[in-house]
Amino acid sequence: MINKLKDFVTEQSQTLADQAQKLRKEPLEAARAATLKSAARLKALNDPIRTLARSGVKLTAISQGTAQSLIELQAQVVTTALTEAAAQLERTARSKNVKDLIRDQADVLKATRDRIVQDITQTVTIFKDAGGDVSKVASDTYAKVASQARAEGRAKPAKAKAKAPRKAPKAKRPARKTRPAARKTAG
Repeated sequence: MINKLKDFVTEQSQTLADQAQKLRKEPLEAARAATLKSAARLKALNDPIRTLARSGVKLTAISQGTAQSLIELQAQVVTTALTEAAAQLERTARSKNVKDLIRDQADVLKATRDRIVQDITQTVTIFKDAGGDVSKVASDTYAKVASQARAEGRAKPAKAKAKAPRKAPKAKRPARKTRPAARKTAG
């Protein structure tokens, strides 16, 4: 009977040892699987990060190109203004009478107005081109990152959220007019 009891205890302790070992291995395997999955996700970030870095470089180039164009335009505007001012002073010095001076001033004002319009048009064109370039970089970057995410199976299709219909605002009740109440007093 004692041998049977020893065999039972040995068998039970072996079963418990096996279960304890299994419990130790399963969390370890789960942790390993989670670690490998995390490592794969970190590796998968390399391509989107490179894409974003390249986009940053492109945006910097656009910014520098825009600044360069604006500085060149500013230099052109200042040079043209100084040249025209010098020419105007020379014409003023050469004018023989007030009538010629006023005619020259009218011509100069018209030319100045045309130059200002042209300068503004150039400025708007510079900003418009820069905006288009920035928009293109942003679109391309989004498309690349989204396609990389889809390729890795991480991106879920965006679901359109159903917007709850707006409730109509409650109608305001007109303020109550207080009437002097005729009170009956018991006397």
